[in-house]
Amino acid sequence: MGGQVSRTDFEWTYTEEPHTTRRKEILKKHPEIKTLMVVDHQFKYQVVTLVILQFIAAYFVGQHANWLMVFVLAYCFGGVLNHALLLAIHEIAHNAGFGHSKPWHNRVLGMTANLPIGVPCTFSFKKYHLEHHRYQGQDMLDVDLPSEMETKLFTNTFTKFFWVILQPFFYAIRPLFVNPKPPQPMEIFNTVSQFAINALIAYVLGAKALVYLIAGSLLGMGLHPVAGHFISEHYMFKKGFETYSYYGPLNMLTFNVGYHNEHHDFPSVPGSLLPKVREIAPEYYNKLPHHTSWVKVLYDFITDPAIGPYARVKRKRAMDNLKNENNE
Repeated sequence: MGGQVSRTDFEWTYTEEPHTTRRKEILKKHPEIKTLMVVDHQFKYQVVTLVILQFIAAYFVGQHANWLMVFVLAYCFGGVLNHALLLAIHEIAHNAGFGHSKPWHNRVLGMTANLPIGVPCTFSFKKYHLEHHRYQGQDMLDVDLPSEMETKLFTNTFTKFFWVILQPFFYAIRPLFVNPKPPQPMEIFNTVSQFAINALIAYVLGAKALVYLIAGSLLGMGLHPVAGHFISEHYMFKKGFETYSYYGPLNMLTFNVGYHNEHHDFPSVPGSLLPKVREIAPEYYNKLPHHTSWVKVLYDFITDPAIGPYARVKRKRAMDNLKNENNE
């Protein structure tokens, strides 16, 4: 069954998350970072290009691929493109498409990026992701944290292997159990429109094209090199550190999501400019533990008994404050 995970609980802390304090320190020392808080005007064109390229690929897959090749191409090509689009949705959740002054433009761009993914997610993701930033590590508020069920079920190398494969499933259903919220009108519209598009794809391009797109999304979020960031970002590989950056070539395919300490410190800086944050303030980032390979992250997570679903920093303080605010 493989090495048994040695941790039996989260790493509980009663300190604030580190990013707010570091942001204030860096801005005081390097106020020029504020010049990076801009809109990357190339981003929206990159998103549209990826969407068009993925639909072209779906057309050829639907017309010419056998079923085996559908899944091979979904993993090797479609999964990379759809994962990039998922991370584009992450950028759009921070209004990176058109800036904070144009919310509807960002919403339309988010739904556009969602089209080849096959699963409606753009508005649901934003609803929970912004809370991940605001309440990082908070019990019941940060749904990026594994649920108690996950920590109990996936406790050795064998089961962690399947947990990694099933990551898209847990990311989708975990919020519904940990921190359920009523659906917003735009979520409902996103769901209805996405299923309508899926039906249109199946009718026009064929069932293989639709399977290629959806399989690409699911495979690209599981045991896949680009999906290594799900674990590399916040799983505790070194005691006491709860956010990790990745500095490697796959950032070129993922809108620099690997620069994760930089992103949490400055979420208003677009992904394309996050490397400049590190360049401006190397004394803060070069000393932090970081990753250089997402493949190694996946391998270490699966095989290392010291790392598992419990290897996360967790805190109660903000939850207690929220209860106190509600009581007042």
